[in-house]
Amino acid sequence: MDELDTAIVGLLQSDARLSNRELARRLGVAPSTCLERVRALTRRGVIRGYHADIDPAALNRGVQAMVMVQVRPLSREVIDSFKRSTAELPEVLSVFVLAGGDDFLLHVAVQDLDHLHNFLLDRLSKRREITGFRTSVVFQQVRDPAPARLPDPASGGS
Repeated sequence: MDELDTAIVGLLQSDARLSNRELARRLGVAPSTCLERVRALTRRGVIRGYHADIDPAALNRGVQAMVMVQVRPLSREVIDSFKRSTAELPEVLSVFVLAGGDDFLLHVAVQDLDHLHNFLLDRLSKRREITGFRTSVVFQQVRDPAPARLPDPASGGS
């Protein structure tokens, strides 16, 4: 990615609703150049899609938690099956496969603490492959909606 690609990504991360014409104006390039760059970034998989950032509480998901899960046996079949099945649960927002003491991190969002408790008891504790899990309730979230590209160490940090 060159400087123009990086600038396009940064602007789209801040506001994915920018028109091609407005994006080109802000970048100081021709609309045709901008459109081709955006298409190339999409083809290369840099831009994976566009979405609205919705407040979970507006969807009756006022309680969020991170659930660290250990499974056994650690086999590709168990990992793939657990990953697939938990990703389909309506309470689960994200599934992360980890290295280290925990095998998975589930980001869940539910109505309230009672629903979180029920999710843990009814959806997780009954699964045979789970040997243990720990839950942390999320009080606040701060995130960067537009992370910048980090320097490439192979290029001397530039």
